[in-house]
Amino acid sequence: MAVIVHHLVLIVFISLLLHGSLAATLPRRTNHGLVGYGIVMYDPPCAYACKDVVSPSPLNCSDHSEHAGGHSGHSGPANTSPACYATDDAFLRTMAWCLERNCQDIPRWKLEYFWSRDLVGGSDNLPKPKETFQQTLARITEPPKQTMTAEDPLNQTSLVPEEDYTIYYVTLRDFADTERTHSRFGLVVLLTIGLLPVALSMLQYAPIPKHIVSRANAFLVYPAIWGKRHGQPLPYNAGIAPTRGQALFIAYVVVINVVFSGVGIYFTSPSAWIPDDSSAGVRGYVANRVGILSFVNLALVFLFAGRNNLLLWITNWSHSTFLLLHRWISYVAIIQAILHSILWLDIYVNSMGTHSTESKLPYWYWGIIATLSMSLLLPLSILPVRQKLYEFFLAWHVILSILTLVGCYLHIWMLFKRMWGYETWIYPSIAFWVFDRLVRLLRLARNGIRTATVTVIDEDYVRVDVAGVVANGHAYLYFPTLTWRVWENHPFSVTSMMRPVGNPTRPVETNSASAVGDDSGSGSPTTEKVPPVELHDPENHSRNGLVPHRPTMGLTFFIRHHTGITSRLRSARQSLPVLVESPYGQHPDLSAYPTLIGIAGGVGITAILPTLRSHAGYAKLYWGVRGMGIVNALRPDLINIEKEIAVGERLNLQDVLEREVAAEEGDVAVVVSGPVGMADDVRAIVSEIGQRNDGKKRRIELVEESFTW
Repeated sequence: MAVIVHHLVLIVFISLLLHGSLAATLPRRTNHGLVGYGIVMYDPPCAYACKDVVSPSPLNCSDHSEHAGGHSGHSGPANTSPACYATDDAFLRTMAWCLERNCQDIPRWKLEYFWSRDLVGGSDNLPKPKETFQQTLARITEPPKQTMTAEDPLNQTSLVPEEDYTIYYVTLRDFADTERTHSRFGLVVLLTIGLLPVALSMLQYAPIPKHIVSRANAFLVYPAIWGKRHGQPLPYNAGIAPTRGQALFIAYVVVINVVFSGVGIYFTSPSAWIPDDSSAGVRGYVANRVGILSFVNLALVFLFAGRNNLLLWITNWSHSTFLLLHRWISYVAIIQAILHSILWLDIYVNSMGTHSTESKLPYWYWGIIATLSMSLLLPLSILPVRQKLYEFFLAWHVILSILTLVGCYLHIWMLFKRMWGYETWIYPSIAFWVFDRLVRLLRLARNGIRTATVTVIDEDYVRVDVAGVVANGHAYLYFPTLTWRVWENHPFSVTSMMRPVGNPTRPVETNSASAVGDDSGSGSPTTEKVPPVELHDPENHSRNGLVPHRPTMGLTFFIRHHTGITSRLRSARQSLPVLVESPYGQHPDLSAYPTLIGIAGGVGITAILPTLRSHAGYAKLYWGVRGMGIVNALRPDLINIEKEIAVGERLNLQDVLEREVAAEEGDVAVVVSGPVGMADDVRAIVSEIGQRNDGKKRRIELVEESFTW
């Protein structure tokens, strides 16, 4: 129950924080969509240019005790109220004449729409002008002859200065065009990166010769980007190197973000908003672009991070791959957020000179909170931190991620409300995060509170049995009585869904044996005599009046203890409450491969046993273990599986794979699960075999079953 409360608290926390922070804000026009996709910005630009030139001038009805400035759609002069604009004849007629002269190619209905909706301000529920555009224009009996002076009092119908109008027109036109490009590029980044895994997964159904696919995988997909290290950390624990396939995807992410950060910027000097520094205008446009792209990449970051990632259900990509991509996309999003903040800071300090007042506004410090939270995520998520302080890493990862989302949302809300749709980019991040948490809760609720039976096997392993739960793949287990961090959970492979009950009534001896291979590569394994395996014969039991002990449904896990909660299982009482979040990670369908070779190290056997047991073709297991404890515990599960087991020795992987894979004429699948060093060696050897031009038109598939973070 405490775990469920934990997830609900996180979800409710975001809602309350957003609601509480927004409750005190003033209303503003609400638009839906994105600029260029449902939201039109400064259309027509001629009308908004007229407004921006005329509106700063004080009117007869203005309040001269206050003064503030801004540009249309953001914040108008504070000394003139919307009601004043709506009723002042000089303002209305000057605006009407400006529209008549400069918007001749604009349909009248569009000018009337602007007049009634945007003339007096950019907020909802503002007073309408006392007359329509056509009515106001009809009241101008003769063309005005006097030209108004910007920001001087306006008390008669006047002409708008041509130079001022042109500068505003070009500025608004370029700004709107660039904002539409921001939206277009953002959608391209979101959709291509988000859907590329789907498209690449669909290639498995393309009519491409299998030997070509196999060689492409061996050269471009399976190998580490350099050397053999993929699961193993880089030297000095610098991180995890991607495979070549992952590196190609990462390269696309980086290239498209770098290119889209600078192209499609429309800027003409001088700018109406920063007239004395044309470079500041360009920097401002770039700052907005990278800000939008950072929001877009945040959505991908939250999508790829979730264990209930929708893409996991419709692609053949692993959670480990998505987590690696999650980290790399995070780097891009963080750099973009920092660049956005630096550019605007430079503009307000060095170009506009308004930093002292701007930095006191709520949108500014919420932007600082968001950028700072993202920046802290980077050093606090490096590999050494994840290895040494994993549970605390998870805690502050969640906290800083929530602060990032809230900070980004309020940064936009405090500045624009929902006027320009920038907050729309943040909704997917919130949706992906909340969806993942809710599905976790549903999986937990589905299984309820169960009882785990813990059996110590030897100094390395314990067995955990959970009755009454059905799942395959792997499950996340919570042991709330073993730690005060009741939300702490870890993934474990499901070894079996059938739990034997009691001892057999009438044992039958067999001569089943398991081969123990040496490390010499001779291919001549020694044999180890296996004690009689007890089997049941239902007919004999029934004939002798005996009732057989039937297995029950439940999950069996074999867990190697490390530090933390897994070490506490050894000293825990035999039975303890457990929460099971399952199922996750369906086993791959390898039925199309006549030959299946399983390579396991230690407890990694649990991840590949179900695949070996269900394979209809030839399947063989090679298993390296430190001691006989787990071998003896798994004897019933190894029946009818051809195997070689190396106890206390390393498997000669090169010899095994050359014998089983390179010499094979047909399609072969290799499944590996075990220590990262073993998995990297198998990856390198399988890739090397696949790269050989041996003339065999067959496919070699590599599947790595692993949990990484």
